[in-house]
Amino acid sequence: MVDHASQHLRIAFRSRHFNDSIQLLCYDYHKICSERFMPPPASQGASRVRCQLKKVDRIERLKSRLEDVGVLHLSDAAMLLGVSGMTVRRDLASAPHFFSYLGGYILPVDGERATTYRLDAEADIHADAKDLACRKAARLVEPDDTIFIDCGTTTPRITEYLPVSGPLTVITYAMNVAERVIKRPNTSLILLGGLFHASSQTFSGDEGLRTVERLGISKAFLSAGGVHSQHGVTCSNFHEVPIKQAVLARAGSSYAVIDSSKLEKIKPAFFAAIDQFDQIITE
Repeated sequence: MVDHASQHLRIAFRSRHFNDSIQLLCYDYHKICSERFMPPPASQGASRVRCQLKKVDRIERLKSRLEDVGVLHLSDAAMLLGVSGMTVRRDLASAPHFFSYLGGYILPVDGERATTYRLDAEADIHADAKDLACRKAARLVEPDDTIFIDCGTTTPRITEYLPVSGPLTVITYAMNVAERVIKRPNTSLILLGGLFHASSQTFSGDEGLRTVERLGISKAFLSAGGVHSQHGVTCSNFHEVPIKQAVLARAGSSYAVIDSSKLEKIKPAFFAAIDQFDQIITE
């Protein structure tokens, strides 16, 4: 005998359960739709503002650091700010009025304008001492060497005392060095190009840095505005720092060629520690 009452009860229960499931499904669907198209809560908006403030803080911290050191590598900036290199590059791109980015290095946008160095003003200062220092430096050069000669008013004089008995290759990014080299016999010139800086007669840019990375350098003769026992080797122009550091990394031997008036002096743009040089050559 069929228990019709129990059967009706089971059907009613299943129907009610089905209806409850439909209502729950409709409720979930409505909730999903509402959340999808509903504007974010005020707390989320505040979070976005905080992210923007963090970016502002990063830019201010980077500006402050550059005021102290003058130039900063991208990896050092990322470590300083606790973010990725890509985030730093996005920050730089959003603040072109504050920063320049050159060959992996970050510089203040007014770095070059802030310096008072001019090639013509420095040319005749301590001329005899510069000449003697360059004579000493040139004695280190041998036939078949590939050498780098830095910019400035001291190092170009090296070209006057280089050996002529065999072939040489000279690498430079300075016009006043190149003009002397092209007049020499048995000498090949590699001139690193880029953006021209009239005040120092030099070029800068990523292409020059990439060229250095492909070259072998026997000996590098670098200029400096200051050589300090505690604060290292510095120059006046921030745009020179990347090329100087790239050359130091590639050269078999490196020499700072200066007159003694530069000893224990500090210029704005740091580029090397003293122990990165094989010798500091003075008069």
